[in-house]
Formats: sequence, structure tokens, C-alpha cells
Amino acid sequence: MSASSSDSRPPSIGRRALLGAAAAATPAVLGAATPAAAAPSPAAAGSARKKPRALPGGGDLGPNVIVFDPSTPGIQARLDEVFRRQESAQFGTGRYALLFKPGTYNGLNARLGFYTSIAGLGLSPDDTTINGDVTVDAGWFNGNATQNFWRSAENLALVPVNGTNRWAVAQAAPFRRMHVRGGLNLSPDGYGWASGGYIADSRIDGQVGPYSQQQWYTRDSSIGSWLNGVWNMVFSGVEGAPAQSFPNPPYTTLGTTPISREKPFLYLQGNDYRVFLPEKRTNARGVTWGNGTPRGTSLPLSQFYVARPGVSAATLNQALAEGLHLLLTPGIYHLDRPIQVNRAGTVVLGLGYATLIPDGGVTAVQVADVDGVRLAGFLVDAGPVNSATLLEIGPRGASRDHSANPTTVQDVFVRIGGAGAGKATTSMVINNRHTIVDHTWVWRADHGEGVGWETNRADYGVVVNGDDVLATGLFVEHFNKYDVQWNGQRGRTIFFQNEKAYDAPNQAAIQNGSIKGYAAYKVGDGVTSHEGWGLGSYCYYNVNPSIVQHHGFAAPVRSGVRFHNLLVVSLGGQGQYECVINDTGSPTSGTSTVPSTVVSYP
Repeated sequence: MSASSSDSRPPSIGRRALLGAAAAATPAVLGAATPAAAAPSPAAAGSARKKPRALPGGGDLGPNVIVFDPSTPGIQARLDEVFRRQESAQFGTGRYALLFKPGTYNGLNARLGFYTSIAGLGLSPDDTTINGDVTVDAGWFNGNATQNFWRSAENLALVPVNGTNRWAVAQAAPFRRMHVRGGLNLSPDGYGWASGGYIADSRIDGQVGPYSQQQWYTRDSSIGSWLNGVWNMVFSGVEGAPAQSFPNPPYTTLGTTPISREKPFLYLQGNDYRVFLPEKRTNARGVTWGNGTPRGTSLPLSQFYVARPGVSAATLNQALAEGLHLLLTPGIYHLDRPIQVNRAGTVVLGLGYATLIPDGGVTAVQVADVDGVRLAGFLVDAGPVNSATLLEIGPRGASRDHSANPTTVQDVFVRIGGAGAGKATTSMVINNRHTIVDHTWVWRADHGEGVGWETNRADYGVVVNGDDVLATGLFVEHFNKYDVQWNGQRGRTIFFQNEKAYDAPNQAAIQNGSIKGYAAYKVGDGVTSHEGWGLGSYCYYNVNPSIVQHHGFAAPVRSGVRFHNLLVVSLGGQGQYECVINDTGSPTSGTSTVPSTVVSYP
């Protein structure tokens, strides 16, 4: 593909080829974290006590949090060692956070593989400057970037060696609070297929070149310019964004983001770790850190229970009950009961793609009907016994007004299958009013281990019952029925990316009453107010290419239910859509992979 092409076609074997689960990487100490006493196990409290011993706050960040300062010897060698382990470990067990203390670092190229996060430890990205690159490319997959999932970059300033940093990612790979003193290339070397992605609270001084990227969402940022678009490029609150022009070029541009609150992040104050909690913004535009210190509050690490893999759900809940927040260090956590977040203002922050696996069919995380909970930076991986739900934001019937201090769900990702057998009826349920879901990828796996129409059965991706919920950067894919079902009033979504399940065996398997197929995004029949901008659904029925999907989107026909800039795409003619939304919009046809669009509905 030409570097300037605005055309993109899926691989002939499907957008994501079937891969076996990669060998698990063995954790090892690659660098020193700040030393402190480890938290005791539950057994240490002694069975004779009526109450377990109080858990300490703070603590060692663990062997897979690797902390560098400018004087650390051999930084490049350590970065390379992590990359070698994680480059192709798509379904491995290794988890790493690479943290850089404030200062200047010269001549580095931090290549990021799976389950690897890199971040600066200053209050501003400009506190930590790398004269070099933070690179994601797709050499491990023959130049195809559509499986470059689960990695992140945050809170750094980059001065790319050749003037442009390469960040060729797919889903679940946020680029937050970054300052690129140059350009940003979102495609792999050779301009192969790419399917991302998400930028927030970042400044790119030069040009952003998506090239082959099929879709992208950029929020509350500043860019020098934007080069091109393939199918669906969405901007809200972005200084320098291209003008609204969907579908040609396919730009959806909102001047501001109606409500946003940036993700919590770890930083250093002197020698002490703290967690910064950015404040809520309304009608936001541009970065939060442009004038130096961002606005918000911070908490000392002593107010967090620093969890390590192997800790029980009972201990995590004890820490929450004692008034501590949770910092989940990199690794895999098996849960025999839900993590119960019952206190207003609780923070649950993961590092290095900390992964929660609910065992025995339990729910992984349940949040009460309270103000200001912040969930951020972790992965929920369904277990082999079906869970009714994996993540519940608020109990059924929640009704309190949280407009002044909403719950935020940021870079919280959900996976059913791929790393092994997994099942869940519904992945994420949002019952609390005013919740902000800011960048999620909820994925029923289409490749890896434990994959099949019934093997990793998952009927619903995201179900929204609460009123006044806002989603910014919603990626939901491959569910057996509705990928998104939105029942709450006054809901809003800015950017949606979806693929229908590849593996439906026949037309009957997806029949929805008299309708051919379940919509990717369904607004409930009783909803009177809803709005969405920049929403796309793609089909690739590779098991049975004769399957027909009536529409990508379904909603009641009311003046208060409005959509802007919708598209459906048949990937290489493997299945077709008859309409875009309800009975409106032209059908897809043939193998040309050309979107069918609706600019405004109704």
C-alpha cells in the first residue's frame, strides 16, 4: 500500500489470523523497585483472631515494575530483554511496567510488546524526556499490526531520533499524556494492515500519520496536523483536528468533549510515590498539563494496598473495607469472589496490564451506587465457568445522581477466550448514572485458545442500564448477540468500533426474531434520548460468508435519538449488511470493502 493511500483492505485470511497461544513468559527481576515491606498473606493473621490484622498501605511495587533513573546503567539492554519476552507473547502470562523517573534519557528505543506499559513518573510529561523512541511495530506478525493489543505509553516527552515516532497499534493500546516533539506514525513498517486506536491528553507537535489505520479516536489533545483517514477517524476536544467532513474524508470532529476526567497515574514527589487524580472537566479541549501542574488532587501510596499476584480476593476486599485504595502490580490475580468497591472515591489502579480472572463463575468487580469511583488500567479475563457478568458498575436499579463526581472506567479491558477457555453471558454492565467509560476494548476472542461459537460463548458485550452515561472510545467486538445494548436515557457515545462475530455457523445462529442478526449497537425501545458520533460496525463471517446482517445499528425512531456519521463495512465480502441503521442506508455488496454510510439519523 502506498504511504498516502486512503484505501485499506483486510487480509485474505481474516483481519486477525488464528494464532496458537504464545508461550508464557517467565517473570524475573529486571530492575529494582522502591524497597518496602511486603503485605502479609491472609494466613499470617492467625486463625484464632476474630479479625484479621490490619493491612499496611504502601509497599514494594514488585519485580515486574522496573524503575529507571537517568543514571541507571544498561537501560537499553533491560528494555530489549523485556521486549524479547513480550514481542509475540500475545496470550502469555508476563506483565511489565517500565517506569522512568523525571529527567532526561538519551539514545533509547523502547520497543513495546504485549502487556507492557511505559510511563514517566513526573506530574507533567515534560518532566521526563526520552531523546529517542517508544516504538510499536509489527515485525512479529509479518507487518500486520491488527493484533498489536495490550500495551500503553503514558506521561513521557519524546524527541524521536528521525523526527517521527512509530506507534502501530490495534485495540487496548492507549497513548495518554504524551508529548511527541515531532510526528507520530500510526502504521507499521511497510504500511500493512492496522486497526486502532486511542490518543488522549497528548500533544503531538508535528503531523499524525494514520496511513493504513482503519479507525482512530483522539480526545482532548493538540496536534500539528492530521494526514489522512481510511474509514472512521473521530476527534473531540482536539486542537489542530481536521474539520468535520465525514464521509470523505471520514472525519468526525467535535470541538469539545462534553465531560472528561483523565486517568489516575502514579508519580514521584521527591522519593515518595503518589497517585494523581485529575479533576473533571466539562466541554474540554486540549491537554490538561499545558500550563504545568495539572489540576486535581493526589494520594500518597500509603493510602493504597499494593497488591501482588497470588493475593486473595478476601484480602483485596479487606483492604477496601479498611479504607485503602488498590494498586494492582503487574501479574495475574485469580478471584474466588468479586472485588467489592463500596466506598465513594475509591481508586483501583492497575499497572502493567494486571489481569483479574474470576474463577467458578463469579463476577470480577462490583461497584456500589456511590460517587467518584475510579477504575483504571487492568484487564478482566473470563474464566472457564460461565460468569453472568464480569464487571458491574452499580447494582441493578441504581438511581443516585453522580453528575458532580461520576465513576470513571478507563483503560479497563475485558477478554473472553483467547488465552484459554472463557465464558460470560454479559461482560460489562453499567447501572450507575453519569458513569464515564473512557476507552475500553471488550473482546470475545476470534483467535487463540478456547475459541468457538459455543466454546467462548458470550452473548452481550456492554449493557448500559444507567441514565446519563457517556462513552468516549468504545471498542466492542464479536459477541454472540448484541455487542452493545443501551437501555439508559440520555446516553452518549463518541466513537464506536465493532466487528460482528466471525464464527457464526449459519444464518439461523444469529437470527433475532424476524431480524437477520443482532445489531452491533442497540438502543432500547423505551429510550427517548440518545446520541452517538462516529460509529462503525464491520462484518467478516468467515465460517459462512453467505450470512446476511440486516443492520449494524438499531434504535427507536424518535427525534431525541440521534446519530451522526455511521458506517458499516463488509470485510472482503465475507457476509453483507442490508442497511446501516434500522432500515436506512445502502447495503454493502461484493468484495470491495467499501463502507456504506449514513451521515445523520433520523
